[in-house]
Amino acid sequence: CFSLMFFFSLPTATTNPKAALKSKIVAEFRPQSLIDELLLYKRSEDQIELKEKQLSTMRVDVCSTETLKCLKGNPKV
Repeated sequence: CFSLMFFFSLPTATTNPKAALKSKIVAEFRPQSLIDELLLYKRSEDQIELKEKQLSTMRVDVCSTETLKCLKGNPKV
């Protein structure tokens, strides 16, 4: 939490045109590749969470090789 004295002592972008331009550039900066990677990561995390929930509701014999192959998605069971 910032103190009000510190906040009011900061130079504002309206008093300095160069600072206003920098603020605008920073505010409009949108690295699309980073956004895409974060969305991909989020989808991956959501998929993992869904699979964990599905597995927690199933009763699976983890000692069974065939069962583990099915869970991994191996069609050659």
